[in-house]
Amino acid sequence: MAKKRERRKSRRVRPERIPSVPDCKNFTGYRPCIPYTNCLERCQDPKPRGVRILVINLEAMGNVLVATTLLEPLKRRYPESTISWITLGNAAPLLMHNPFLDAVFVWGMESWMRLQAMKFDVVINLDKSVHAGAFIASLTSKKKLGYGIDENGVIVPLNREAVYNYRLGLDDQLKFRVNTRSTSQLLTEAVGLRYQRDGYLLQLSPEEQQFCARYIIEKNITAPVVVGFNTGCSLLYPNKKMTIEQHVILIEALSKRDEVRLLLLGGPEDTERNAEIARRVGAKVIPTPTTEGLRRGLCYINLCDVVISGDSFGMHVAIALKKHVIAWFGVSCPQEIDLFDRGVKFIPQGLSCSPCWKKECPYNLECVQMIDLDGMIREVDSFILRRVEKGPVR
Repeated sequence: MAKKRERRKSRRVRPERIPSVPDCKNFTGYRPCIPYTNCLERCQDPKPRGVRILVINLEAMGNVLVATTLLEPLKRRYPESTISWITLGNAAPLLMHNPFLDAVFVWGMESWMRLQAMKFDVVINLDKSVHAGAFIASLTSKKKLGYGIDENGVIVPLNREAVYNYRLGLDDQLKFRVNTRSTSQLLTEAVGLRYQRDGYLLQLSPEEQQFCARYIIEKNITAPVVVGFNTGCSLLYPNKKMTIEQHVILIEALSKRDEVRLLLLGGPEDTERNAEIARRVGAKVIPTPTTEGLRRGLCYINLCDVVISGDSFGMHVAIALKKHVIAWFGVSCPQEIDLFDRGVKFIPQGLSCSPCWKKECPYNLECVQMIDLDGMIREVDSFILRRVEKGPVR
């Protein structure tokens, strides 16, 4: 019996040493990157993590697109780096296929737990909100930039460069009348990066590009210029859109141009509105679907050469997709939007109440009534002339 016990003891496997984990972005600890290779013995395609960066951005989807202008400056500052981003579920699809991002986390318990267990070199919170401020406070990082909260739960800037943008939210005179910097410049400077007017980063997949090509054939969109009307806006600020009558006037006028095809653009909240516009103008406009999801909505905007829009998410998508944008402003601050020399802004003149950022207007929406429809038509005509002279690009 004693000999049997000794033999059993000798068969016991001694515990191994905990292995060193490779410094590689692709290593997950779950399976090898390349089948039948041992990542612990030798990494086949090492991609060092470098500086570990996390961006926190949970605000409106348009703001998420604007914030992508930070990615190229970050890569210039930290060429060897791993950049992750956490955002809300509705905005996460906007970050798909982004060549500068290594990971996108959706706001929620699972992501919080995982990120709180990780260590970062730089964490950037772009949101001036209590929940985002509390979250950045819970993370481990050598450097924290942007906005957080203090011991009283009050939103505060975390670095000196973020102070100016912080003050904009507290000083209407500064925000509405004095400031001349765009939001992309404000965000870039707020986290201590050098501003070089980098554009938005929004990328369609090959499948989405093929979908656009098929849709053009299916709908016979063969005119030299396609003009899209982004008819709606966020429910939070309902006065960022033109009236149905104004859209009808524009469509009736532009449909007389042989060089133009017209599309209606929008999301689920614009379904009834677009149906009414289409009912009034008939075959003069092609109403694109409004309920096929965010990524399909990007494709329909991508079909256009020119997009007419208020200051809304659709406008930001058009800017990101490098369309010629004809944007009008009333409620919001036109100086905060950069069209990157592709388009024109229509701003109400002589209105002391604009911009106001109010959800309800006590002045009968004068800024909407003052939209220069004739000026928009002239701008489209000017674009048509340049396009016809240059020749087709599709």
